[in-house]
Amino acid sequence: MTDSAILVRRAQEADCERMMELVRELALYERAPHEVTVTLDHFRQSGFGPHPVWWAFVAEENGVIQGFALYYIRYSTWKGQRMYLEDIIVTEAARGRGMGAMLMNALIQEAKNKQFTGIVWQVLEWNEPAFNFYRKFNAKFDPEWVNAVLDVNE
Repeated sequence: MTDSAILVRRAQEADCERMMELVRELALYERAPHEVTVTLDHFRQSGFGPHPVWWAFVAEENGVIQGFALYYIRYSTWKGQRMYLEDIIVTEAARGRGMGAMLMNALIQEAKNKQFTGIVWQVLEWNEPAFNFYRKFNAKFDPEWVNAVLDVNE
C-alpha cells in the first residue's frame, strides 16, 4: 500500500544530513555501527561536489525523509555500464508503506533512462527480509561470487 503523502524525488545536498542518519540506522541493523567512518562533509562532497560519484533518490513522507536509495555507475567489461545500488534504506518506523518499492521503481526507471544494462547490489546472507523484498522484483542471486575488499588507508 502506498500513501499519497509519500514523494520520491532526487536527493539534494540539503538531504545529506538526514541520509547519514539513515546510514547509521542501517549500520546498527546490519550489526556494524563501527564500520561507518565516512564524514558528513565527505559524503556531501562525494554526491554534490564538482565531481559527484553517487546519485540518490529520497522518499519523503509528509516532508520528512524516511528512506533513500543511493547508486553509482559500475562498468562491466562483459556487460557495459551498470547501476550499482549501494544502499536502499527505509527507516524502521516507516517500513510497510511501499516506500522501498517506490525507491526501487525509481532506480529501475533511472537505469532504463540512462540505458544501463542492469542493476547490481549485495545482500547480507542473513537478511531474509531483504531477499524477500528483492524477489518481488524478480532479482537473481548469484551464489558463485565471493566479495573481496582491500582497504588501502588503514
